[in-house]
Formats: sequence, structure tokens, C-alpha cells
Amino acid sequence: MLPQHHVVAVDLGGTDIKAALVAHNGSVIRRVRRATRRERGPEAVLDRVAQTTQALAADAVEAFGIPPLAVGVAVPGIVAEGAGRAVYSANLGWRNLPLRDLLAQRVGLPVVLGHDVRAGAVAEGRLGAARGRGEFLFVALGTGIAAAHVRDGLAHGGSGGGAGELGHLTVRRGGPACGCGNRGCLETLASASAVARRYTRAARRTEAGTATAPASAEAVSRLAAAGDPLARRIWQDAVEALAEGLAAYTVLCDPGLVVLGGGLARSGAALLGPVRAALAGRLRFHSIPNLVAAELGAEAGCRGAALLALDTLSATLPPSPP
Repeated sequence: MLPQHHVVAVDLGGTDIKAALVAHNGSVIRRVRRATRRERGPEAVLDRVAQTTQALAADAVEAFGIPPLAVGVAVPGIVAEGAGRAVYSANLGWRNLPLRDLLAQRVGLPVVLGHDVRAGAVAEGRLGAARGRGEFLFVALGTGIAAAHVRDGLAHGGSGGGAGELGHLTVRRGGPACGCGNRGCLETLASASAVARRYTRAARRTEAGTATAPASAEAVSRLAAAGDPLARRIWQDAVEALAEGLAAYTVLCDPGLVVLGGGLARSGAALLGPVRAALAGRLRFHSIPNLVAAELGAEAGCRGAALLALDTLSATLPPSPP
């Protein structure tokens, strides 16, 4: 790949689009962040992705005189990478959308489609907390919970692209209702949004209707560490639920290393220490995986989307002249 080659990378979340112009060596040239405008409907989200991509492509032409060679897009939900389809992205209202082809038509560039968490996992494996590890599990603890198992540099999507939906493992029978239609799913207790939501609701009830401001998961973590009884109860619920999910996965797949990312993982030792202890109490005969915090933070999905595009170009472009 020639030194001036670059790609556009897009990490599409439920609320925000994180996008970047990325050089051939993986360095980020420019970052942008836009609202998805999902409240306007599924078509508006697609329009927003196309507009963001076109804007970065125009920046590339202005700065380097040539357009990007490809676009890498990381999407949440169930993604059939090979077919280029967003099979089920609930937060975006997409069902069986041929995203790769639709976006390629709109922006006039080749598009590579990937799953956001699997893309983030690959990025952590090459650039972040799992560098040098042949096998590990990456778990994103954000609005929901999803995971990706990486082996030999590849994140495996399963037979239909639905592998890694760890957030919908039932860990509490009869627990809180989940958007998937089940009850007691892991993400209803241990996602960053669940921790924040449960604390805020409980605090408002106990304060007799006073206007308690919504709390973030990080704030709940700090309150728990400071001894707030309500925060400690909700934080411990999250720790126990997460340990249940990770213990089940470890018994089945033995990843050896678990990289925790997403908003909840920003709590660092306040999360890692208690989860390690809870895992030790559940894995009586099995080796306990090493738990570490992700290093790339909110950039993981976008950096992974760039790697998808760059890898595709490396496989298709002729070698650079000597």
C-alpha cells in the first residue's frame, strides 16, 4: 500500500457516530463525532452515515489530493459481514439492511462491513490491551453488553453473525425485563446503562420524589466506594451478574484473558477487583482468566473499522513498487 493511501472508518453506535480518516499505517488523521439522529427513523441514520463519510472523504481530497480508497463501518447488533448486511440493529431500527451496498452506492467507495464489538476486539488485540495474545475474550460494557472471542487475530461471528451476544445470557431468573423480550439478561444488571438507570430510579424513590439528577455508572462506582448503601447494593448486583456470565463463558471456552471495555470498565480497579473475586468463588476447578481493562476506550470500534478496511486493501491492492 502506498504511503498516501488512507481510509474512512465509521463506528456506528445507538446515539453517536464516531468516524475518522485513517492513514495506511493506522494512524488517525482526523476524528469527528456526530449524532445518529435515530429519532428521525432508520433511513435518517443511513443518511447521516453517508454524510459523515462524504465529509471525511472531501477532507482527504482537500488535504492529500486523492480520495480514500475504502470505508470500514462497524455496526451494532447482528451483522452478517460476508453478506454486507445489518441483520438486526435494534437501537437503529435496521432489519436485514444491505448496508454495505447501499452505503457504497451513496459515497462511491468500496465499503467493508463489520460488527462493532468484533472490530473493537481486533483493535484491542493488535493495538491495545491484548497485544501479543493469540486468544482472548473482549467484553464491551456499554449501553448493552456484547462480546467477541478472538483467536489468531480473528474475531469469530458464528454461523449466522450472532455470536457474542453475552448480554442476553440469562443470569437472574425473573429479573428485570430486557428489550429482547426475556427477563434477567446480563445487560439488564451489568451494563453501564443498567447500573446508572437502576441507581437513579431507586434514589428517586427513596428521596420521595425529589429531583435527583441521573447518575452515570462511573458516579455509582464512586458512590459505592465512598460507602453509599444504595450504590453499593446496585454495584454489587452488577459485579455478581457479570461474574455469572464470565464464569459460564470460561467453563465453555476458556479464553485465558478477558479484556473489559465500554463505559463500565472505566471504573478500573473498582470493577476488576470485585469481579475477579466473584469469579474465584464460582470457578472451583477451572483456571480463572486474567481480567484487564481495555486500552483503546471509545476509539476501539473506530480503530477496528479502519483495520477492516486496511486489511481488505492490503489483500486486494498490488504490492507497492520497490
